[in-house]
Amino acid sequence: MPSPVRADALPEFHQYVDEGCEYYPRCLACPLDRCRFDVAGGIRVLRNVARDLAIINEHRRQRLPIHVIAYRHDVSPRTVFRILQVAQRAVA
Repeated sequence: MPSPVRADALPEFHQYVDEGCEYYPRCLACPLDRCRFDVAGGIRVLRNVARDLAIINEHRRQRLPIHVIAYRHDVSPRTVFRILQVAQRAVA
């Protein structure tokens, strides 16, 4: 039998202050898919996911050389190779 929900635990009975974080001033209007507080590693991990997808796209679709991709994303060529290797493993 499910436990009864306390009336004072419902969201409509709480005063919510939308303070945001250092990345975006309002949580409810944040452009991120997931909250930086919900992801281990925070905002760095969320930004790296978008960067990694762009690197994979540039390598596969645009056929750009590794050094050009590295320069565009301000990372080392080794980082680009690592990202592409992880992507290759995920496909296999």
